[in-house]
Amino acid sequence: MEKQELENILTKVCKSLTIKIQSSTPKSATDFEDLVRKELANSLSESSVEVDFTPHPQAFPDIELGEYGVEVKYTTADSWRSVANSVLETNRIHSVKHVYLIFGKAGGEPEVRWGRYEDSVMHVRTSHVPRFEVEIGAKEPLFQKMGIPYDQFRQSEMHEKMQYIREYARGRLKRGERLWWLEDRPDQDHSLPIQARLYTKLSMEEKTKLRAECYLLFPQILKSGRTRDKYDDAVLYLLTYHGVLCHQARDLFSAGSVANPKNDKSGGLYVERALQLIEPDLIEAASNMDDALFIEYWGNSVKPENRITEWLKKADEIATGWVPSESLFLN
Repeated sequence: MEKQELENILTKVCKSLTIKIQSSTPKSATDFEDLVRKELANSLSESSVEVDFTPHPQAFPDIELGEYGVEVKYTTADSWRSVANSVLETNRIHSVKHVYLIFGKAGGEPEVRWGRYEDSVMHVRTSHVPRFEVEIGAKEPLFQKMGIPYDQFRQSEMHEKMQYIREYARGRLKRGERLWWLEDRPDQDHSLPIQARLYTKLSMEEKTKLRAECYLLFPQILKSGRTRDKYDDAVLYLLTYHGVLCHQARDLFSAGSVANPKNDKSGGLYVERALQLIEPDLIEAASNMDDALFIEYWGNSVKPENRITEWLKKADEIATGWVPSESLFLN
């Protein structure tokens, strides 16, 4: 079967399905998919292509038609947009080379339309398992935005796919937003803890570890006390990467409780003293933290053995009233 022949059939099928869902709304996506299978089977009855009515429930696309496939979406909303399959396409039917989308919209004026799958994918949701979003009539397909053909993308290794998705996601970030996922390798499984935690309820050991990570990643914490937003990245990092909510960020880095836990009334800059107290923890953080974090927040890859030196350079440029390299890591 030629592509044009199948596309003519899809147009015919969608017209017929539109009439049917206008007269009797399907109760579920499963019911609609059954309708699509029956309509395709009728339209293909005189061809050699058969429609399988007992497919694998997780197969992608939903309906196999030889080298062609049809993914079926249905919504009761007045929208042509829906969440679709995982970018991994783990259960893809390998014999399918060309995928089409049949979309049933029951909201508003009920209608059924079709589109080429690669033209309909318009976004990827960066949740725990990144998933495509599809939209009939998408103005700018996702693969066009990412600069790679769908067929090439789908056959790429997962780490290659994530490079494209990561760049796409970064391009959509608004001021103050950060990516919560940073994996560069398919075997690197980062996900948020199921339960969010309050920083104030953590053990002292974990508090110190997280403070060290934040100081290291965000030297802007050392800016003048009057600087707005200097804690924003640190707070977002704790929340999105560790699932920890810190509602008093200043106290985390420069309060007396962290700079002078003995309360001995000695002077000095609180932030300087706080850093001196956790130098071993800063060194440990520099040695063990994933390089993807430094690429994300510093903008470049830095070898573990060079991170403290690079941090001191950044800190010296940022700090006011003192020079971090003259008082920290002197031993």
